[in-house]
Amino acid sequence: MLKNKKIPHTYVIVFYIIILAAICTWFIPGGVYDHTEKILPDGSSRNIILPQSFHQVESQPQTWQIFSAIFDGFVAKSDIIIFILLIGGAFWIMNASKAIDVAIMSFLKFTRSLEKHRLIKAIGVDNMVITLIMIMFSIFGAVFGMSEETIAFIIIFVPLSISMGYDSIVGVSMCFVAAGLGFAGAMLNPFTIGIAQGLSDVPLFSGIEYRFFCWVVINLVGIVFVLRYAARIKKNPKKSPVYEEDQVWRDKAMVETTDLTNYHTPLSAWIVFGITFIIMVIYSISYPNSTLSIGQSVAIIPIIPVLTAIFGISSIFALRKSVHFFILNLLIFTILYLIVGVMGYQWYVMEIATLFFGMGLASGIAMNYSPNHITSLFLAGAKDIMSAGLVVGLAGGIIIILQNGKIIDTMLHGLAGSMENVGKYGSVSIMYGIQTMINLVMPSGSAKAALTMPIMAPFSDLIGVSRQATIMAYQFGDGFTNMITPTSAVLIGVLGVAKIPYEKWVKWISGFMVILILLGLLLLIPTVTLNLNGF
Repeated sequence: MLKNKKIPHTYVIVFYIIILAAICTWFIPGGVYDHTEKILPDGSSRNIILPQSFHQVESQPQTWQIFSAIFDGFVAKSDIIIFILLIGGAFWIMNASKAIDVAIMSFLKFTRSLEKHRLIKAIGVDNMVITLIMIMFSIFGAVFGMSEETIAFIIIFVPLSISMGYDSIVGVSMCFVAAGLGFAGAMLNPFTIGIAQGLSDVPLFSGIEYRFFCWVVINLVGIVFVLRYAARIKKNPKKSPVYEEDQVWRDKAMVETTDLTNYHTPLSAWIVFGITFIIMVIYSISYPNSTLSIGQSVAIIPIIPVLTAIFGISSIFALRKSVHFFILNLLIFTILYLIVGVMGYQWYVMEIATLFFGMGLASGIAMNYSPNHITSLFLAGAKDIMSAGLVVGLAGGIIIILQNGKIIDTMLHGLAGSMENVGKYGSVSIMYGIQTMINLVMPSGSAKAALTMPIMAPFSDLIGVSRQATIMAYQFGDGFTNMITPTSAVLIGVLGVAKIPYEKWVKWISGFMVILILLGLLLLIPTVTLNLNGF
């Protein structure tokens, strides 16, 4: 009987959580903190709460609001939803060109050719590929807080993972989990470390030495965990918890060799190159130098002119070979411009979605597709990914219920009271637990910093704990559970794109979460027992 019982749909699970949140508003008293504006070291201002200002307010039990919260959730998460739809449509156009299939098959042939080297064969080419990709995305997460951007890469790495003989979970781990590990072990992330240290009156990005050590340890544990899982799936693919769901990706996977690909370069591809190159030249003249920020380090370099020159040269070689390689070149430079935009021009989902949307249109025109065909492909891609956008909006309803019910501040105030008279390490551990629990309902790192650090930082002074230790507790509590909390629009979006049911993801990652959370507890010990630089 139990075997025949179906696991609830992801939509059903999220709606159940909305109902549970509404029930909590009937039993948890309403309460709020007063807020004020604080000027940060970089000159910007941020709304923060006054630590001693908590007071109860009239409760706001939620009933029929569970339905209006869904509407409000879609409104609140509209930027992420639109981002997902534009990304899905753009990549569908690119997928129709078979450029990504050509890249995957070429990449696999190249990696297989490396196996003739004895050392590389002993290490394992696939292990090297997975490790290097994870390290790259972890650096992105640690340096500039890559999060939402990983949604765009799922469409690349899941097919790659399937083609390598793994499953969609390995593909998601290569970019999303890796960025999550970097986010948790952040060294220079301005959206978490920068804000938390600024609100705590601590020198920005100080204590980086120990944070770098933590980043190395966290990634070592994470990469080993993923490699062990990947080896098990490679040996027996049917052991994958998403083996049935991955049939969709296997059906899409390219089974022909690249020799059967119709290599050609239509005139339209040269026209796209010419127009794109002219636009890049104009921007190179307008922005001859870009200020790229990495933590406190600032570099002023002519990155846009340099990228323009490299794009011009590489595109000519690609076009002489085939339009497929030109489209791949467009993808590579789209990613490079994404990095420059985020680090130098504070790009967010609107700019990134626009960038990928332009890439998709350019890909279709380069293939000499008609406007109607490009439109049809875009709509097909948006339709295919629509379920991911819908579940993001549903998850946003959870936060709306908790906010409208006036219970988030009450929960925080009650948890903060549990830190009295438990010792230094006990207090830091409780702070870590509080931040972890809050992250389950408030996955925004910057919002959580603004909410908790004005309370936690002064409290740490009273008990003789370094404010840096408090920030580390926030950092770990904010980072790890981003990979499991159902209120994270990024996680839900990633799983929707990868077509991984949330309940199967939770079953897979729960053990990993336990390991990471315990690891966080161990890494907090030196913050209160050793004289660390910057602490």
